[in-house]
Amino acid sequence: MYELIIGFSDFLTTEKKLSANTLESYKRDIRQYTTYLEENNISCLTNTNKTTVITYLIYLQNKGKAASTISRNIASIRCFYQFLLINNLVNQDPTINLESPKAEKKAPSILTLKEIDMLLSQPEVSNLKGVRDKAMLELLYATGIRVSELISLNIDDINVEMGYIKCSTGTKERVIPIGSVALEVLQIYIEEYRSSFIRVKEEASLFLNCHGNRLTRQGFWKIIKAYTKKANIDKSITPHTLRHSFATHLIQNGADLKSVQEMLGHSDISTTQVYMNLTKNKIKDVYKKAHPRA
Repeated sequence: MYELIIGFSDFLTTEKKLSANTLESYKRDIRQYTTYLEENNISCLTNTNKTTVITYLIYLQNKGKAASTISRNIASIRCFYQFLLINNLVNQDPTINLESPKAEKKAPSILTLKEIDMLLSQPEVSNLKGVRDKAMLELLYATGIRVSELISLNIDDINVEMGYIKCSTGTKERVIPIGSVALEVLQIYIEEYRSSFIRVKEEASLFLNCHGNRLTRQGFWKIIKAYTKKANIDKSITPHTLRHSFATHLIQNGADLKSVQEMLGHSDISTTQVYMNLTKNKIKDVYKKAHPRA
C-alpha cells in the first residue's frame, strides 16, 4: 500500500495540480482509508466495492467526523480510484454515483470592531517578536487573506510605496490594497526588524520565526491563540475569523460585493454572499431592538 500512496501522490501533483494543503489532506485521507482496509483484512484493492466505501464512510460518521470531512474523504477516495483505474490496478470505480452528505452551513464567526481593536493591540511593539506579530495580525485583517497566503508571502510581494500586496493561490494572482494602519506597522517591521530574524542573506520570506525559517501555519495559530487569551476575548478565534471579519466589516461600511469577492479571491460570488446575509441579519437585530413597534 505504501508504494501505491507514493504513486497516488505523484498523480495528484502532476495530473490534478492540487494546492499543497489539499494534496496533504488527500494523502492523509487515503492513508487512513488503506489502513482501515488492512485492519479489516482487505489486502487487495480489487476486492473493494461500493459497499466497502459506504461502510468506511459510516465508520467515519460513527467516529464523529463532520459532514465536510466525510465529503472531502469521498473526493479523496474517488480520486484514488481514478488513479487505480488509469494504472489498471482495479476494474471498477466504486465511488460512481456516490453522493456526498450535505454539510450544515454555519454562519461564519466574526469579531466586533471593539474585539478587533482588543486583539490587534495585544502585541508588544517594543520588542522584535511583538512588531512581527502586530504586522501579521494587522495585515491579515487589512487584506482578508488566508493564513496559508500570509505565511507564503515573500518580501517581493509587498509594495510599501504603492500600498498593496500580491497574493497568489495556485495559478491565480490578485492584488489587494493595504490600509494605512497595517501599512505603517508593516513598513516598520520590514525596515527595522525583519533583518533580525534573517539567517540566510538571500532569504525571501516576509515573516520568519526565531530560527530564521518561514513561519508555519501551526506557528501562527499558536500566536493568534495566545493573543486571544491575553485579550480576554470569549470567542474561538482562528486566522479565518479575521478574514470573515474583514469581509463583513467592508460590506457593513458600504463596499460592493464584487470588490469584496475579488479581494477574497472567491471564484463564485455566492461564496461571498454569506457576508451580505450576515449584514442583513445585523440590521434586522438593530431594528428589532431600537424600533418601538418592531
